[in-house]
Amino acid sequence: MSGFDQLKQTFFEECSEALQQIESGLTDLREGHGSDDTINAVFRSVHSVKGGAGIFGFEDLIGFAHVFETVLDAMRGGKLGATPDIVDVLLPANDVLTDLIGMTRAGEPIPPGHGSESRAALERLLGQDAGGVGSDGEGPAAADFEGLDFMPIRADAFDDPLAQDASDGRQTYAIVFRPNADMLRRANEPLYLLRELRKLGDLDLTAETDQLPALAEIEPDRAYLGWTGKLKTTAQRAQIEEIFEFVAGECELSIAPAETYPLPEAVVAPASAAPIPDVTVSITATAPLAEHEAPSLVPRLAPENPEPAAAARPTAVKPAATTMRVEVEKIDRVVNMVGELVISQAMLGQIVHNLPEDVSSRLAQVLDEVILHTRELKDSVMSMRAQAIGAVFQRMPRLVRELAAKTGKKVHLEMHGETTEVDRSIIERLGDPLTHIIRNSIDHGIEAPGQRAAAGKPEEGTIRLSAEHRGGRIVVEVRDDGGGIDPERVLRKARERGLVSADANLSEDEINNLIFLPGFSTAETVSDISGRGVGMDVVRRNIQDVGGRISLKSERGRGMTLTLALPLTLAVMDGMVIKVGGETYVLPMSAIVECLRPARADIHNLMGGRGMLRLRGNLVPLVHLGDILDLGLAADESDERVVIITDAGDGARFGMIVDELCGHQQVVVKSMEESYGAVPGVAGATILGNGRVALILDVEKLSDLAISQTAAFGAGRLGVEAVAATVMS
Repeated sequence: MSGFDQLKQTFFEECSEALQQIESGLTDLREGHGSDDTINAVFRSVHSVKGGAGIFGFEDLIGFAHVFETVLDAMRGGKLGATPDIVDVLLPANDVLTDLIGMTRAGEPIPPGHGSESRAALERLLGQDAGGVGSDGEGPAAADFEGLDFMPIRADAFDDPLAQDASDGRQTYAIVFRPNADMLRRANEPLYLLRELRKLGDLDLTAETDQLPALAEIEPDRAYLGWTGKLKTTAQRAQIEEIFEFVAGECELSIAPAETYPLPEAVVAPASAAPIPDVTVSITATAPLAEHEAPSLVPRLAPENPEPAAAARPTAVKPAATTMRVEVEKIDRVVNMVGELVISQAMLGQIVHNLPEDVSSRLAQVLDEVILHTRELKDSVMSMRAQAIGAVFQRMPRLVRELAAKTGKKVHLEMHGETTEVDRSIIERLGDPLTHIIRNSIDHGIEAPGQRAAAGKPEEGTIRLSAEHRGGRIVVEVRDDGGGIDPERVLRKARERGLVSADANLSEDEINNLIFLPGFSTAETVSDISGRGVGMDVVRRNIQDVGGRISLKSERGRGMTLTLALPLTLAVMDGMVIKVGGETYVLPMSAIVECLRPARADIHNLMGGRGMLRLRGNLVPLVHLGDILDLGLAADESDERVVIITDAGDGARFGMIVDELCGHQQVVVKSMEESYGAVPGVAGATILGNGRVALILDVEKLSDLAISQTAAFGAGRLGVEAVAATVMS
């Protein structure tokens, strides 16, 4: 990748961070939780996007971002209030900004007029801000002098010391513009400012190159050039100053009428000098704006009669950087190396275990330390990949607001645990499922205000979105206080669509879980919210694809709770190594509830099924793992058999009969789908300490296989329903 391409990639990465900051800030403002600091943070993010786009000449992006930041600037100055109506205009503007960045990054052409409605809405806000101000934004609108033989002159034209040139109404300003060395690091591009300056009239500048070092010593994010010269224009001085208002304090700037403030001979542009070329790109680097107070909107101009400074002002000491940007690919390579280290550690443990005891005792002690340090290293590396789940949660308040407006319902969203961290690979695939779950809660769960009032509920419904670490997993919960699932309606719809036979006898829990079937929907009409039959089945599949489980609990008239249990990471996991008929497998520890050797009297056979285990007053269905995996083994009926009680989701449990437990160890998860496709009941593979490959089992898929195989073996109706009611998820 060339240096210029690397700079572009850095810019787009910073844009992603800026967009999150904008969305989060605007959401806080919309909810009434924002402050002046919030407005400043959003302004800095938009300004950073515009400044970076100026480096590369992304004109569509620059133009839209400029209008966006101008509105935010008016809010910073108190000319516009951070009212819900205004923020509701800014939120779609952020969507347009996101689209423009995405299309620019992909190299796609920007469709003509894209975002024009949002831009017009922003400009209307600026028009309202003027409060009767004329089109130029600087005073009352000029009267209609059409047909008269003179040009009206605004009173503020006399504010300038130099009167206008009578010949063409233009005047000449002397310009001195010398960026500070670190201006580029504040996401400001000098050439973009000069291009804007050139649009005002005839610009004649000379570059000062005396500070330019040798090529080998040039730092790409440091400004070395300055410019001096003249601008002949009809624009007022205030309009020229406006171009530089966002770099106040980051440059030496002088704008003065040429005749009252002549340039020194050393910097006056020679008559033969040509105007600066319209450069479209400059190879510079950008960095995010520092987290300091936004600069004053009043430009820091050089005095008209400058006096030599008595002493140079010392440069402020900047705090040391506390973060640094690292490419994800580099972190992934470290994760892979840690995985290989875990495998090597397991192999070393196998070798030590096979040594004579007098030799292995000391080695075992050292190995325990290696295992401890390896686990700490793994946790540290995984924390580098972790992101706060708030990156996903922050999109939801706006979604709730918009859907509530479309459906005419009153909905309040509560969020908890936004700082809970989860692997970035999980974060990337969690947004769509959560979006659809909340859409369903508003469309199907929360009742209309009148219905809620009639049922004795507050007119405003509540959706609670939370996340927490629980049992080695991330648990995300979406709970609403709506009407819950109507079992009769769900069953009727399922039968109408042929998803359930007419004579099926299902429990309420089984009926509720029908919403996860492909093609199921209770919507009477198709809308842009629901009704297309593509929904909760996709949610469930997406969650299962990342090794997670989804469960549902509904209480008629009181609401519904959907719980997503997700792994902390997809790279390394704790597993239980087991044996079945000489084959070795790994079960995720997060899916294991307990392991036991039951007495024969505690197992009851049910009409052809494998049996039920009486466990502390409850019946748990049993299946032999060899039968599920079709290993062709005879069932072991001895008292030495081991039963592993597993959690298959939705609180459902079943027992798997295995031959031997070989112990717990960390394993590195290797995907099989790229080479073999999806294998039912198998989540991946790993390499054990003896160098052999073992399959990692998917407990939830195994429960589905157990149900289907029990039915295929001709089990009686009672046995099938008893198992299905317990393990169906």
